[in-house]
Amino acid sequence: MTSVVFLAWCSVSLAVTGAAKANEREALKKALMQVIDRSALKTARLSVQMQSLDDSSVVFAQNADELLNPASNVKLFTAAAALARLGTDYRFDTDFLTDADLRNDGKAKVLYVRGKGDPTMNTDKLYGIVSELLHAGLKEVVGDIVLDESWFDLEREAPGFDQESGDRSYLSPTGALSLNWNAVGVYLRPSDSVGAPAAVELEPASDYFIVEGRVTTGTRMQRRFTVLSRLDKDRVHQRIEVHGFVPKEQRGAWSVWKKIDQPALYFGATLKALLAQRGVKVRGRVKLGAVPTTARPLYVAQSETLDIVLKKLNKHSSNFVAEQLIKTLGAEVKGAPGTTAKGIAAAEEFLEKEVGLARGSYIMRNGSGLNDTNRFSAAQTNRLLRVMWERFPLAPEYLSALGIAGKDGTVKYRFEGSDAVGRLRAKTGTLENVSALSGYVQAVGGERFIFSIMVNDFPGRASTVVQHIDALGAAVAASGSASGPGTAVASLSAAPSVLGPLAELKARITTYGVVAQKADKRNVAFLRTSWRSEKDPAVRLVVADALYASDPQEGANVRLLIDSLSASDEVFGRLRKAAAELNIETPGLAAMAELSSSGNADAMTKLLEWARAASGEETARGLLADALAGVAKEAPKELIEALRAAGVPEREVSIEMLAEGMVRAALPDAPLWAALKDAQGALDAGLVEFARGLEVALSQRIAEAKAPSMTDGGQPLVPRPSSSSAVTPGG
Repeated sequence: MTSVVFLAWCSVSLAVTGAAKANEREALKKALMQVIDRSALKTARLSVQMQSLDDSSVVFAQNADELLNPASNVKLFTAAAALARLGTDYRFDTDFLTDADLRNDGKAKVLYVRGKGDPTMNTDKLYGIVSELLHAGLKEVVGDIVLDESWFDLEREAPGFDQESGDRSYLSPTGALSLNWNAVGVYLRPSDSVGAPAAVELEPASDYFIVEGRVTTGTRMQRRFTVLSRLDKDRVHQRIEVHGFVPKEQRGAWSVWKKIDQPALYFGATLKALLAQRGVKVRGRVKLGAVPTTARPLYVAQSETLDIVLKKLNKHSSNFVAEQLIKTLGAEVKGAPGTTAKGIAAAEEFLEKEVGLARGSYIMRNGSGLNDTNRFSAAQTNRLLRVMWERFPLAPEYLSALGIAGKDGTVKYRFEGSDAVGRLRAKTGTLENVSALSGYVQAVGGERFIFSIMVNDFPGRASTVVQHIDALGAAVAASGSASGPGTAVASLSAAPSVLGPLAELKARITTYGVVAQKADKRNVAFLRTSWRSEKDPAVRLVVADALYASDPQEGANVRLLIDSLSASDEVFGRLRKAAAELNIETPGLAAMAELSSSGNADAMTKLLEWARAASGEETARGLLADALAGVAKEAPKELIEALRAAGVPEREVSIEMLAEGMVRAALPDAPLWAALKDAQGALDAGLVEFARGLEVALSQRIAEAKAPSMTDGGQPLVPRPSSSSAVTPGG
């Protein structure tokens, strides 16, 4: 009788548990649909799938099999293939050899260096290697430093990288001998007096670089500088061009990282400089060559194990590490030299044999996910995530390489205030009109899920879409909690704005301006809290500007800044008035110009909106004209696209200001002209027509700006002619 009662109790208990779980699932589905229906996700191309790891059921799906651009979610596939084929203990070797055994006096005729694609080699490690060479007895290199990079081929760019040009660090080339992610740091530091030259320093400095140009110490309203990196015409040096102003009030230095073009020579020149610092003479040159079979090993430098390297790949979303891994896969699995094609073939074999993804059911052309090159679906991504979850001993290393919501990596500042913090591990993906998030989450109720969300071709800014994607993830994390997944939907409701008096705004500008000048990452947490609690939209921009200044490399800070930028009277109008009374530059303007010059499309859109709003105000107009001229120099292709996408009023005023800025900056050979010529050779007929019209309109505006009219008082003014469809490109 007792057993019968017990069994009956179990049946009732299971039924109650099953009913509770069904209710949780229904609440979760409802919350997810509400997020999609209330946001830009509804009109975008969306592929999403949520699956329980506990019972394998698909909890939610929408277009789960549609192939979309996954952006950096491709790195999930690269990491899995590398772990499976290379193993968690794999290390990258860098061999240092001499032509023969060292003589008693420590002299070597030739020092050979053979690289095996170490993506983690940096200046600190190289300095340590120099110490090891000293302890191995090396005192002098009578001849040359010979660099062997034959482990990889010499094709520096993977497919997708060719879709954009520029010197941004995320476009860094691959190389069997590489250093500092194949990027160089350019540091600009003001002097003690306005008008004096500012200091320009490179990290690391070596004979590989030729620095030209001049940066001047400016007033607090002068924060305009450009840094360009390109291969010198001799093809063995990197030319760094610097121009502009850094404000005297700046504490410390502004830093900009730019890609280099000859990885092995960069490595070799830095090695030579570090050897010289330690008293090791190198009498010969740094050159490329092969290590002969007769060379004798002197020292072997090994990287950290692959599981540590994968943290640099996925937590920081490094394109460079991804492409180095792909070529390493090619060399190790298919034989040297490692190529992108060989590496992709090795990855595809893994996906077919061990994940169950047939070749041809997806498109994988590179390892990083850069640009419009790859296609995967949410269902395929979840299949990979499940296979890696079940594959011991790879699972711990694979999961630990992902960013932890609210804690580290590219999701460090996402999901703040939600149940996802600390519970969700994921890989982000961001490109123009592309945003993705895929990973693992353990809900408050204890159930474990995998999820993949890919969004393409959405309207509006990427930062808004990111907020909605995070709401989906937060809803899953809240499943089983007392408040339920509906809290994620409630978080989308914006609090009403409250406009304070101008005196208070000026005080807040002064306070946060001091914080911004310190450029201290330790202030980030305080500033993010202030941003979330602030109700005045103008003050929110001031806080966001200080946040960006404190850590400009953090993508989440960039998103907050762009979210806060507004050309409205409530924001830009009030800030412009307050800044004029304080005799400072309008908060947010310099940061917006910097981001625009880096090619950030959202920032560029805001810059054009501000240009229209400031068209009648002389000081702001001049600053924005200078900013647009800087963008024309550093991101001409992106500026053309931004002008094409802009509304007619924004476009017309921006072209006028751009002309004024280019005339003041004396940019007769600005890269914008070459970009316009390239655009006129494009396959897109609409782009060709727009580029032709823009070239005509800009040429006319520049001619007018060079021949200013005279006012009744005899003072020259830059003319502002009425707009005409004959000189304004359409689109």
